[in-house]
Amino acid sequence: MAAGSAIRGSRVGAGPMGEAERGDSAPRLYVSYFCANGHETRPAFAADAAVPTEWDCPRCGLPANLDADNPPPPPRTVPYKTHLAYVKERRSEAEAAEILGEAMGELRARRAAGEVIY
Repeated sequence: MAAGSAIRGSRVGAGPMGEAERGDSAPRLYVSYFCANGHETRPAFAADAAVPTEWDCPRCGLPANLDADNPPPPPRTVPYKTHLAYVKERRSEAEAAEILGEAMGELRARRAAGEVIY
């Protein structure tokens, strides 16, 4: 027979968990926040803590505020810009034609010199 243990099946800290053992919990304040999709979020704050005016909705990620009738609008998303769109912001059509002409001239000169270009 193997040696037994008097506390077999228990672990350190095991025991009844209750208010008497842990002490009284801090007073809490539950605040309702409302997002544009109609979700209500009720996070708990300490009773003496400052309550923020905005909170992120955990269900959809939109911003939420304390006013159920007038929630904040969803943030505007900026569309993805291509490299060409950024280039067109920096250069005019005339500048683009000039740069293209210079590049084509250099390419033709390299080809005329017998350089292999892929």
